[in-house]
Amino acid sequence: MRKLANIIPVSDLRQNTANLLKKLNENNEPLIITQRGRAAAVLIGVEAYEKSEHEKELLRLLAKGDREVELGEGYDLNTVFAEADALLTKES
Repeated sequence: MRKLANIIPVSDLRQNTANLLKKLNENNEPLIITQRGRAAAVLIGVEAYEKSEHEKELLRLLAKGDREVELGEGYDLNTVFAEADALLTKES
């Protein structure tokens, strides 16, 4: 896990919001907001948020597929690849 270097108090956020938002969108690193010396919130840019949501959806679908395979309801990998190849061939 990487070190979280972008930690600021909420008072700095209030005083310098525009510059902090600009920096946030430039470096795509999360910004930890503290209140009374303790982490209170995490602020991330829109691109980082969308990427995170996309990754969570992929993980959810993979977990769902694993459960289906365990229950005998899923498809084996060779079948999935064969169907994907057939679809790609039709589109060409």
